[in-house]
Amino acid sequence: MAAPLILLSLTHLLFLLPSTLSQTPSAPAPGPAGPINLTAILVQGGQYSAFLRLLNQTQVLTQLPNQLNNSNQGMTLLAPTDNAFQNLPSGTLNGLSEDKKVKLVLYHVLPKYYSLEDLDSVSNPVPTQAGGSKGSLGLNFSGRANSNQVNVSSGVVDTQITNALRQQFPFAVYSVDKVLLPSEFSEAPAPESESGPSSSPPVAGKPAKAPSGAEDGDGTSPAKNGGGRTVDMGVGLVGGVVLFCMAFL
Repeated sequence: MAAPLILLSLTHLLFLLPSTLSQTPSAPAPGPAGPINLTAILVQGGQYSAFLRLLNQTQVLTQLPNQLNNSNQGMTLLAPTDNAFQNLPSGTLNGLSEDKKVKLVLYHVLPKYYSLEDLDSVSNPVPTQAGGSKGSLGLNFSGRANSNQVNVSSGVVDTQITNALRQQFPFAVYSVDKVLLPSEFSEAPAPESESGPSSSPPVAGKPAKAPSGAEDGDGTSPAKNGGGRTVDMGVGLVGGVVLFCMAFL
């Protein structure tokens, strides 16, 4: 009697085994996406040390994640390579004030996410975080026919996007071979007017008033002429008295 029971138990076990093996544990659900690490993106790119230093120096590196979290349009960063900074004229960065360094970095930030296809057909000029699209603080993008190449121009510097370090909403990072200098950085400041008393034009019908110390036509000043006439009269008077006395001798 025991043998049939054991056989029945084994048969039941073999019947349940396939269904048990088919129930594999499900994969864990993906967790929420972590914060975007711009430093890691640039370090992984391998040739953006100068730009990373400038981002740290201007504290823009700590501000971008906060701005990105508060934006529903995303953001796009144009990252110049180390060669781009090395090709700048000597003293370019050192000659900028701290405010202009911040503006230079923000000039490479677009307050919206753009794919390369978007930049190829975007309406120019494109606003930047440096101050908008008007004047010298917007960028112009253009593409070449039958190619995926996108060019960018500041009006002073023209270059092309060479590589996409990240192209996923809400943040895109593209590599550029030149530092994009705003056109206002190349404009010479207007010369300051020299301070001094403004001379009003002479009134018609009135002789121009001679300034103090002005010389007469003979090259001497009126004060000097007056002093010279007084001396001449004194010498003449003394000479007359001498002659008068000699007449009685």
